Amino acid sequence: MLDILRRIIQDINAARDLNEALGVIVAEVKTAIHTDVCSVYMTDAVRGEHVLMATDGLRPGAVGKVRLKLGQGLVGLAASRAEPVNVDDAPAHPAFRYVAATGEAPFHGFIGVPIIRRRKVLGVLAAQQRERRKYTADEESFLVTLAAQLAGCINQAEIRQALDRLNGGDALADTLFLEGVASARGLAIGEAVVVFPATALDRVPDKDIENPEAEASRFRQAVAAELAELQRLSERMRLLLSAGDRALFDAYALLLGSDSLVNGTLERIYAGNWAPGALRATVLEYANIFTEMNDPYLRERAADILDLGQRLLNRLQEAQAINRRYPDHTILMGDEISVSQLLDVPPEQLKGLVSVRGTGASHVALLARGLGVPAVFGVSNLPPGRLNGREVVVDGYTVRVCIQPSPALRQEYLKLIADEAELSRDLQHLRDLPAETPDGHRLELHANSGLFADIAAARDSGVQGVGLYRSELHFFLRDRFPGEEEQTTLYSRVLRMMEPHPVVLRTLDIGGDKPLPYFPIEEQNPFLGWRGIRISLDQPDLFKTQLRAMLRAGTAHPNLSILLPMISGIGELSEALELLREAQAELAEDGVVVRTPRVGIMVEVPSAVYQIEKLIRMVDFASIGSNDLTQYLLAVDRNNDRVAKLYDSLNPVVLAAIRHVIDQARAAGRPISVCGEMAGDPVGALLVMAMGVDSLSMNLGSLLKIKWLIRSVPYSEAQTLLAEVTDLDSAAAIRDRANAFLEQHGLSGLLRVGK
Repeated sequence: MLDILRRIIQDINAARDLNEALGVIVAEVKTAIHTDVCSVYMTDAVRGEHVLMATDGLRPGAVGKVRLKLGQGLVGLAASRAEPVNVDDAPAHPAFRYVAATGEAPFHGFIGVPIIRRRKVLGVLAAQQRERRKYTADEESFLVTLAAQLAGCINQAEIRQALDRLNGGDALADTLFLEGVASARGLAIGEAVVVFPATALDRVPDKDIENPEAEASRFRQAVAAELAELQRLSERMRLLLSAGDRALFDAYALLLGSDSLVNGTLERIYAGNWAPGALRATVLEYANIFTEMNDPYLRERAADILDLGQRLLNRLQEAQAINRRYPDHTILMGDEISVSQLLDVPPEQLKGLVSVRGTGASHVALLARGLGVPAVFGVSNLPPGRLNGREVVVDGYTVRVCIQPSPALRQEYLKLIADEAELSRDLQHLRDLPAETPDGHRLELHANSGLFADIAAARDSGVQGVGLYRSELHFFLRDRFPGEEEQTTLYSRVLRMMEPHPVVLRTLDIGGDKPLPYFPIEEQNPFLGWRGIRISLDQPDLFKTQLRAMLRAGTAHPNLSILLPMISGIGELSEALELLREAQAELAEDGVVVRTPRVGIMVEVPSAVYQIEKLIRMVDFASIGSNDLTQYLLAVDRNNDRVAKLYDSLNPVVLAAIRHVIDQARAAGRPISVCGEMAGDPVGALLVMAMGVDSLSMNLGSLLKIKWLIRSVPYSEAQTLLAEVTDLDSAAAIRDRANAFLEQHGLSGLLRVGK
């Protein structure tokens, strides 16, 4: 059954459009379970109908014409219950509704299985049998398993069909919207530039070319180079491997010499696709053919074809690095965008990000916000390979992507972008004013940073300091760990640029969603694994090198503070402070007299919340890391788009934990700040302000909007709101009440420009 499922899914993914995909489903399922009829009904939520979209066994003329109201018939029953309906005599069932147009009168046995994607019923997969009998448990299990896979496949087929209609200039084609699960707020319009890992053959996008002959020549050179390499490998292995083992090299050489693989790729190149895209399409086509074969030996040859395709792709990339053009309005798009790919785009040309994986709390998302770049993450149905060069709208407010907007829609988005820019200009007069409420309560607003460009912008924007400097970003931009001298120069520059305002340098925070390319960490569950301070304590050489560099930078710049990430207990903090003292003593031995800096901890794991009364008295200040604290309190992997909707810092449990930490810090007389996405979220900032936090540290793009919020809302009224929402049971209810509060105070522009 697993082989059958795999083959069906591959055939569906290879289908050109939705109709072909549905045809594959009904034909292959009918054969697989030896039933008389297989049909697919798709749910049209707008019209409130289930529409017969494909069948093998009923009258073909009924396709597209037979429509059942939601909840009507056994199909409607399976959809409304969102569970299988399996009956031995359908006409005798009270929910049965006979539809003459289908010609289903002779059929009695019936099973309907809902096709569900993210809690939404997309349709029903139904099978019917002439005889009176219930489908077996194995058959039902097979259909349920298949339906679970079909949801994504059908969605992808719908998108391919929509893109084909847009390509064909269909005037009636609907605008294509793709939804994500999280975002960096803002709006952008630009040209999609698709990036992909160098070794991922199946992620190579299509790309139009102007000179097919030159591209064909590049491909032929790659083939010749690979043939020569295979011959060298075969000769080198003659003394080490038997003739049978060396046969693999001969098989690869035969494949390269065959007309199918080489000529198939050349045909696609001459049709206008670049060599990597043409190679991908050809290799996957032939690999699928072998995968479908019944003979186990031949099926295994699919892996050889894929491996050979990968080798050729590597050749193409080695022979000529991809000369990627970044348009003036670049929307960077990919399966999972890396930090290096993001930073490769000139900042003035990067207008937006779209990613298949990741969430609003991922490392790249945080960096995007720091750069003020709108983004949408977790767009799981995004087909990056077919979007290169298309005009795309990134809507970080509604968390969706619009592909090739119509002229009218494009103008509407341009107006919204202009409105947003106007609001930013209007708020510039607040730059040098304090973040003080109308009734005299004052906060400090700090910037999160990690790049020199951020520091320069922060210095000129009226911030009162850098509340979180992500030192690890400079580690990402290198191919090795930077040495002590290099780090000292770096930190000195950061401190000097912000003087006299305070700068909080966070020690290396890698692991989780932030592995260094030259220090890979492979773990089953990296967020619960080796990360943050745990790595620093286990690698004291690296940790003390960084601490010495920070201390040396602070000798001439008294605005230094050091922040320790992911402290989970008294023991960890004691070890870290001891290593700091050792670093200070070592410098003294070398004749370098350093100041003792302010030292703080990040409160971002539940154990720190419960020990905060003791932890806070061991340090000079604390910063609540709202992103990780939310993740750990709610047991939600913030980079998993399947559960991303459960991730919300306004969850009552998270708010209660944050309030407890703030209360304990204030009781101990220690400054307490909140950093992370919550600090730049108007509702989050409003509530933690009411809790009594001393400062907020956020991405620079949010700073003036949060200052506008603080200067518009009396502290006493914010406290009243906090008391009201404390009794609410869900993040959604809290946000609704707080949004209404903001609108009452004339701050609807914070919720969405142009709303």
